[in-house]
Amino acid sequence: MSAGRVLKSYLWWTHERGSVHYDVMVTLILAFIFLTPRWVHYGDQPKPDWPSNEIRAAVNPDGGMIYEVPVELVHTSGATPTNQDLVNAIAPVSGSITVDRWQPVREIGGSVVAWRVWGHRPT
Repeated sequence: MSAGRVLKSYLWWTHERGSVHYDVMVTLILAFIFLTPRWVHYGDQPKPDWPSNEIRAAVNPDGGMIYEVPVELVHTSGATPTNQDLVNAIAPVSGSITVDRWQPVREIGGSVVAWRVWGHRPT
């Protein structure tokens, strides 16, 4: 059998189950499924479990609180929020706070999904 005819028979899957050619085709398919993720980055990573309407709060061991605010809850005119934008987003949950510092929380692809805010109640 010529090489062209063998390739054509592989393309149209004309071999009987249990034959050598059938086993070769199945082996090639399984090799593709299990080996290509090592060399090809498909970018199929799970999204973080992040509800778009939930502000998370935790006690900061150094004093104050640490808030994680989803991007959707922060209304800002620019790409990054101001301290006042973050205070306005957190105020309905915790009342008035003073922002000490903040940083973006990024998902696997690099886009910002939330803002981590360190703050305390004004004295």
